[in-house]
This record gives sequence, structure tokens and C-alpha cells, in this order.
Amino acid sequence: MDLIVAADKNWGIGKDGGLLADLPTDMKYFREHTTGKVVVMGRKTLESLPGKKGLPKRTNIVLTTNPDYEAERCTIVNSEDELFEEISKYEPEEVMLMGGGAMYNKYYKLCDKLYVTKIDAVLGADTFIANFDEDPDFEVASESEPITENGLTFKFVVYKKK
Repeated sequence: MDLIVAADKNWGIGKDGGLLADLPTDMKYFREHTTGKVVVMGRKTLESLPGKKGLPKRTNIVLTTNPDYEAERCTIVNSEDELFEEISKYEPEEVMLMGGGAMYNKYYKLCDKLYVTKIDAVLGADTFIANFDEDPDFEVASESEPITENGLTFKFVVYKKK
């Protein structure tokens, strides 16, 4: 399993249930890395998506404790055991963890690669993830040149498990 996220300088990833910034280049990067793959998310992340339904052209797996929860284009799992049983049906490199904060913080250490859009600003987040730069189990494998869009500078950084 891999992970994909955009984070500000404080490792903030969201505010009021939504993204921190409108970065079309980052959204394109997200699509390129998730289309045709299995995306794993929590219920709150699903409900932040357009129409509160799974993303098209992907297999969407949603973890929620609500056994009656249903969502269009989604496979719903209700426990960690069910989640791992479901993702075990796919090749690890085809599975991408896409949020939210609780899911990232709980499962990022199980990921082989972390695709992080690092935004060079503090954006007033209320949801945060671990600082991957301080995790001794991961190292930077690649880093793009800085990109500036909508008044924000960011770069794409890929971490890999040591």
C-alpha cells in the first residue's frame, strides 16, 4: 500500500472537512497516481468528495464503524480486519491510502511509498498527520522542483520505507 496526501508546513492536511488549498496541478498529480487503482479512505473523506460518492475509475474502499453505511461506487468495510481482508485481494502497489487524518496516522507505517505534496505555507489546518521528515523509517526518494500556483509554492516529494 502507498499513500497520497497534500500537507502544509505544519503537516496540516485539512480544514473544516475539506482540502487546504485549490491546486489544480496537485489534483492532476492525485488523478495520475490513483486512477485505475484501489483507493482506501475513511467515511469523513468519502463525505468530503463531490456527491459523497466514490471516485470514478477507481476501486473505492471505505472504512466506517457504521454497519448500515452505503455509498455509491464504494466497498464498505466495518473493521480493520475487514479492511485488510479486502485490500489483500489486490497487489500492494495498486492500493493507495487517501485519507483522512485518522487513517493516515494509523496506517502510514504500513505503506511502502508516501506521495506528499508539500505546500510551503501554513494554511490554518485543523487536521494534521505525522511529520514524515522526522520518521526514521522513511527517507526522501525524490523531490520535484518547486511549483507556484494560486499564490502557493509546493513540491511533490516521494518518501520510501527504509
